[in-house]
Amino acid sequence: MKLGILHETVYRYDHPIRNFVQSLRLTPSVFEGQKAHDWRIEVSGGVKGPSFRDGAGDWIEGWAVRGPAQEVIVKIAGRVETRDTAGVLRGHREMIHPMAYLRDTGTTRADDGLRQLADSVTEAADNLDLAHRLSAAVAEAIAYRPGVTRTQTTAAEALKLGQGVCQDHTHALIALARIRGLPGRYVSGYLHVTEDGQSQEAAHAWAEIHVERLGWVGFDAANACCPDERYVRLASGLDAADAAPIRGIAIGRGVEKLDVAVRVEDIETLQGQSQSQTQS
Repeated sequence: MKLGILHETVYRYDHPIRNFVQSLRLTPSVFEGQKAHDWRIEVSGGVKGPSFRDGAGDWIEGWAVRGPAQEVIVKIAGRVETRDTAGVLRGHREMIHPMAYLRDTGTTRADDGLRQLADSVTEAADNLDLAHRLSAAVAEAIAYRPGVTRTQTTAAEALKLGQGVCQDHTHALIALARIRGLPGRYVSGYLHVTEDGQSQEAAHAWAEIHVERLGWVGFDAANACCPDERYVRLASGLDAADAAPIRGIAIGRGVEKLDVAVRVEDIETLQGQSQSQTQS
């Protein structure tokens, strides 16, 4: 699949800020399932700093804006070729040992409810089957419902509420995997949504669970599937905060307002429609 991606984040301040510094993990991962073309990251008024690939295999770029500034725009554009690898992350170079992802964080820490849900999954044939069953358990326990949770909502809180978004499904699945002794991590990226999937946002998140002999395997509990050619992988971490594509700080006393727009398009479909219109 050939996907065109446009992602724009606009920061506005009611008073000019003095400085603006960000660490961006907005470059698609390098592995057998995807390849980026003409990928561009632009920060209005920004100066690009050091760039490097971290131990998790994510590409990180530093950017800085020297004020005064009342608006900063971070714009990402490019094309990504993807193919379905059945969720298996093949050919991704990283140095962090999978066991490091057994560590809990504030948003993934288990409570009695999460432990009960994890223990309710029985009769798994192997760890791959267990991971699939855990993902299905999360999908059944937490209904997709935008606007009912916050960025700081924990997996335990989302499970009690029984509702949430992809971030909540992912945190809950990571918690369940770790309870059952499987390393789990949070993945941020994009999802091409067809007309049949209007409820999901283009900026997306899912979990990866480490399975022996296979390595890292993706599970999207929010959509009850494994990542396929519709998905573009950016970065990973212990939880949403650790895997955030954009981290930064603005120095000044201005109140920040944030606007985000993401568009993921199937280039081949758009080209086909354009040719049909031209012929007609």
